[in-house]
Amino acid sequence: MNKKKVLHIIPNFGLGGAERLLMNLLEAFDYKRFEVAAVSLYPESGTILEKKIREKCYKVYFLNKHRGPDLRMIPRLYRVMKDFRPDVVHTHRYVLRYTLLATLFYRVPVQIHTVHNIAQKEVEWMGKVFHWFAFRLGAVVPVSISQEVANTIKALYGCNIYTPVIYNGIPNCYFIDKRFQDDTEKKDIILLHIGRFQPQKNHLLLIKAYEIAKKEYPSISLWLVGDGPLRGRVEKLVKEKGFERNVKFLGVREDVAKLLSEADVFILPSDWEGVPLSILEAMAASKPVIATSVGGVPELVENGVSGILVPPGNPEALAKAILHLANDPDLRQRMGKAGQKIAIERFDISRTAREYEALYLELLRGRK
Repeated sequence: MNKKKVLHIIPNFGLGGAERLLMNLLEAFDYKRFEVAAVSLYPESGTILEKKIREKCYKVYFLNKHRGPDLRMIPRLYRVMKDFRPDVVHTHRYVLRYTLLATLFYRVPVQIHTVHNIAQKEVEWMGKVFHWFAFRLGAVVPVSISQEVANTIKALYGCNIYTPVIYNGIPNCYFIDKRFQDDTEKKDIILLHIGRFQPQKNHLLLIKAYEIAKKEYPSISLWLVGDGPLRGRVEKLVKEKGFERNVKFLGVREDVAKLLSEADVFILPSDWEGVPLSILEAMAASKPVIATSVGGVPELVENGVSGILVPPGNPEALAKAILHLANDPDLRQRMGKAGQKIAIERFDISRTAREYEALYLELLRGRK
């Protein structure tokens, strides 16, 4: 059987969820049936994922995009397509504004686009215009990473749009901690948050909730993994509150699995989300999850079973959830085990890869 060629196009290989999912997919695709390459619009910048790309020898084109609009990307993408000759172009984030003309000129048989967040937050107004035309005209099939994301696509772009749901997955084996940890006597609690310091993740609300919880349970530490434009503001707030000894800013880390094994609870108080990989990683690591009930999160975390869901923007509810788990080690273990079972059964990257491969072949058959 001739291998089908799939070309993924993404702005860069930073540490966002879309980039990490693509990296996971590159590791999980069936290379006996598919030949896969990727395009990064921006040049290399020394990220952790770029290091892995070099180690694994994946075929990746870097197109050296400038900041802001850069129409040079259209002919450069066309040249990549002439070189690689894809059967499927699979896009991520905002790149459709550059790929649409290139794929039209090259006559790519199948184009799909993964919507990695709720549709209203995925791209700005100009991106929404390109997506509206691409989805409504049937030139591109949007793939939703949760049912809630699918609902937002239909609400924004039209209820008749075909948008299959393929849930994000992770390589569970990297995060499963095979050591049994009995923390029934443990008094010190470590909360772990992983996410870029940007408005969506609402670190400021997390610090407010932490302050409330710490008054009743002083032996709580908070570890913050990541970087971003709001980090300085959050560090300033932590210093003003006098929490420097208890709140750790760990920066961008390659040892997330190790940090998860050391933590007691994973927490994510975002204002909006699609399907956060960090929650799936915490579940695989057998950690109970506290998260806001937004986007696709309720499709991952079963409230009261594998974690606790709270309304967004409510520091009191978040603090109450923290205290509930801090005071009940048995509940932490039960929720952690339940979450790990869900992650293994439903959210492994091998399942995600097989579903994308099946979609590629289904759409290619429909184009004949």
